[in-house]
Amino acid sequence: MEDLKLFGVWYSPFVCRVKCALQLKGLNHEYVEEDLSNKSELLLQYNPVHKKIPVLVHAGKPIVESYPILPKDPYERSKARFWTKFMQDKKFFGGDEIGFVDLAIGTVLHWFKVVETLKEVKIIETCTHLQAWIERFSQVAVVKENLLDHDVLVAHFKPLMG
Repeated sequence: MEDLKLFGVWYSPFVCRVKCALQLKGLNHEYVEEDLSNKSELLLQYNPVHKKIPVLVHAGKPIVESYPILPKDPYERSKARFWTKFMQDKKFFGGDEIGFVDLAIGTVLHWFKVVETLKEVKIIETCTHLQAWIERFSQVAVVKENLLDHDVLVAHFKPLMG
């Protein structure tokens, strides 16, 4: 696939999700870092309604929101969306291999753990099955390569959360 660009910010779990999905599908892309306090003309052009990231652009056509990498088959897309909202106790949601639902949930939970640290609350660790799944998810090579360090995220968000 040629001419594939991803507009985002380094600290977004939704951008991380798209990066992981692109890599899992073997799709090369150009990453464009945005400044959300001073949004680029391209971001505003590609997502004029919501003006949010991530935006994936293929051959000049934007795909907005955070779920641009869904299966082609309508039934498979439906299943992926369903499992995004429902957790099971398996190695990964699709079985033995990481998939769309794992990315959808795992990338957000990583940032949720940052909020737990900043707010000095512990919620995830009280859910032993969820914690075990997070550990398995965090050990996948693509995820390890793309998820930002917990302490770096805490340092970034601490001034913003007062």
